[in-house]
Amino acid sequence: MAGNMLANYVQVYVMLPLDVVSVDNKFEKGDEIRAQLKKLTEAGVDGVMIDVWWGLVEGKGPKAYDWSAYKQVFDLVHEAGLKLQAIMSFHQCGGNVGDVVNIPIPQWVRDVGATDPDIFYTNRGGTRNIEYLTLGVDDQPLFHGRTAVQMYADYMASFRENMKKFLDAGTIVDIEVGLGPAGEMRYPSYPQSQGWVFPGIGEFICYDKYLEADFKAAAAKAGHPEWELPDDAGEYNDTPEKTQFFKDNGTYLTEKGKFFLSWYSNKLIKHGDKILDEANKVFLGCRVQLAIKVSTIL
Repeated sequence: MAGNMLANYVQVYVMLPLDVVSVDNKFEKGDEIRAQLKKLTEAGVDGVMIDVWWGLVEGKGPKAYDWSAYKQVFDLVHEAGLKLQAIMSFHQCGGNVGDVVNIPIPQWVRDVGATDPDIFYTNRGGTRNIEYLTLGVDDQPLFHGRTAVQMYADYMASFRENMKKFLDAGTIVDIEVGLGPAGEMRYPSYPQSQGWVFPGIGEFICYDKYLEADFKAAAAKAGHPEWELPDDAGEYNDTPEKTQFFKDNGTYLTEKGKFFLSWYSNKLIKHGDKILDEANKVFLGCRVQLAIKVSTIL
């Protein structure tokens, strides 16, 4: 009885391989994926999830979208009678747990970073993280006249236009919107690619010039133009008690510390709000649910 009741409420989705579409944006595994989908259908699985990589679809240039490979994959899912959860993956694949392939963000975006590396998240030591654009450029028209948020919105709008058949048919049922590293709404505070290991406290990642300017403006508005970003919060593999910021009665309890933590967390929330607002506009009228991934560690 309990098993039957559970079956009425639980839906099972299986993640397709990260490289179901190749690094050169080709679908070359038709027979293999068709066979896998057939087995999933026979097993009673409801559907599949798939990363729709920004770095592949818009890899050739601004607004030069190529959805052909993903259309082929979606056709097979539709033919198998399965549902589809599509992930708008605006981050790099590679460098996180489980990443078995390297798919960077679009080259033409990285080219902007070659002359302006502050478009990437930056720690206090100046090390850049090229996995995802800093939220400091959300509203900066640095990318051939577009802001980061506009690029994400345009990508989702192109997805809706090109995948209309699957949206109208009810094949696509969920759109998960990527909001940060590994698709999660967080800062890249604990990157294994830069030496972090558990249980290190990680670092604040807000030292690009755009976020620094934002903090200085916010501090000045609050009557404290002298306040700077933290310089006492330690490094990736420190423990709290080894830092002035996090130790007992540390900086985090001061007026400046509380102000910084509020600013830091609210910037992330606003980042998520902006992109989800755009997603709501893009998919208005579609029979899909919008979703995000929220990490337990910021």
